[in-house]
Amino acid sequence: MDILSDILHVAGLRRRLLDLHGLTPEAALRFPCERSLGLHAVTRGRAFVHASNLDEPLELQAGDLVLMARGCVHLLSLNRQPPARSTTVPIARFAGGGLNEAAQDSPPSHDPDRATQVISAAYQLWHDPLHPFLRSLPPWFVVRGHTLPSLSAVPLTLGLLDRELGDQAMGATSATHGLLDALFAFALREIAARENPGTPGWHHAITDRPIRQVLTLMHGNLGHGWTLDELGQQVGLSRSALAERFRTAMGDTPLNHLRTLRMQKAMQLLAETRQTLEQVAQAVGYQDAFGFSKVFKRTTGQSPRQFREQDAADRQTGWRLRV
Repeated sequence: MDILSDILHVAGLRRRLLDLHGLTPEAALRFPCERSLGLHAVTRGRAFVHASNLDEPLELQAGDLVLMARGCVHLLSLNRQPPARSTTVPIARFAGGGLNEAAQDSPPSHDPDRATQVISAAYQLWHDPLHPFLRSLPPWFVVRGHTLPSLSAVPLTLGLLDRELGDQAMGATSATHGLLDALFAFALREIAARENPGTPGWHHAITDRPIRQVLTLMHGNLGHGWTLDELGQQVGLSRSALAERFRTAMGDTPLNHLRTLRMQKAMQLLAETRQTLEQVAQAVGYQDAFGFSKVFKRTTGQSPRQFREQDAADRQTGWRLRV
């Protein structure tokens, strides 16, 4: 089982390609990305990211990408100091025609700044609380293209994206979406791979085979009445050995983590299906709706009914991405 894919699916991830931007020195692009992960990949030239939670602007060169894991309004510009004027990029805008009109109408230029192009995407994560993996991501994470082998996943995918968006050949939309999702997954891999080995987290967990097996069992069958004894038997560890090893790897107890996964799945089912409260409870390992409702409210601050009603109302807002 692909645990990362399951995490993103259950979290209700919604992706939108924002544009292939031809930036100009006169104005910055403004991204209203609350409740989202943001991805910017520079295919040509140089750009700067400005945000209130950055001590200084992030400089991105061709081949670099940045992942924003704490949704916030931020600017993208050609200048270290952001221009006074900015143009808002709608979160639901789809790039269907390559460069924006301003860039298309501009005369050719040999100035490298004038040739800057950035692929940007929003990965919206609507429901709170987030999965522990997503919550643990750093606010900003930069992958520097020059530090990676030329034939590694990120440079190859970025090059294909640049070509597909530039050529707009037959099937470019499907190819672009697939490549963008691949780039996003590769960025998450880079984050996990660069975690401090001594710090509890997902990289530590997935390299510990028994703990990875336990996580796979949990994700694969949240409706099962898992106990610490049964999980330990499945991976060849005693109850106490599993508890200690899991806490070392994940910074949490196995059953508390299982409860978190169940609440994540419950939010997805309440938001995306018409299952009854009893059906949702059973799907996430609870024998009755009452016990499930108590845990759900303690976790989310809302009863399941309130959560479902709020989600239905939120779907009418213009800035929530659709399924």
